[in-house]
Amino acid sequence: MSLVADAPVDALLCDADGCLFPSEEPAFEASAEVTNEFLAELGGSRRFSGEELRLATTGKNFRTTAAALAAAEGSTVAPEMLERWVEAERQAVTAHLSEALLPDPFVIEPLSRLAASHTLAVVSSSAAARVGSCLRATGLDGLFPARLRFSAENSLPVPTSKPDPAIYLHALAEVGIASTRALAVEDSVPGAQAAVAAGCRTIGNVMFVPAAERARRVTELKRAGVVEVVSSWEDLELLLESVEPGLAAVGR
Repeated sequence: MSLVADAPVDALLCDADGCLFPSEEPAFEASAEVTNEFLAELGGSRRFSGEELRLATTGKNFRTTAAALAAAEGSTVAPEMLERWVEAERQAVTAHLSEALLPDPFVIEPLSRLAASHTLAVVSSSAAARVGSCLRATGLDGLFPARLRFSAENSLPVPTSKPDPAIYLHALAEVGIASTRALAVEDSVPGAQAAVAAGCRTIGNVMFVPAAERARRVTELKRAGVVEVVSSWEDLELLLESVEPGLAAVGR
């Protein structure tokens, strides 16, 4: 699959955490506290720092992570217990991110220009309330109206997480666009796998990936099927200008 295709790009389907804003490190700091309390209630011995949890579970939501950690401890989680901990983690992380995140002109400005020629949507594994809080904190909420925010935790009949492509397939149906006319933008391997499985041309964006992990992430994203990897939203804008005649005149 190539970025240059018969169909133009009409919509950008953007991952949220680690892609639109640098939320992963502060989110995992808050999530680790809840995760360790969850493991203690299970009677498990394992504990995580925020960084350890980030490295182990990037691209997955807490629901998926909690079930996997319980299985690793030889336990199962009753549905009511899981829901209680999912809500506790959501509240803790959302509150922390509301204070930790700030607007970034290097995200807002290129996305504002791209919005003149493309539909912008968020496609995330995270809970809708968390995504909304992050968009407000970073000044991006006006670019992504509520009807174009899709959460694998809240938008589907059964909550799931990337790399399951269900949330991308749902977003495509709700936006009313064929996968061939959409471009997904992802920073994580599970996210890229989900978008590619849904039939979307996919770009890797490593803008907020820690420098020490960037080279490896680029390799992994390409292995997952992305058509290109960029280092910023401006780089993505320039890439689209190079393959879409007339876009530069609309944007800049």
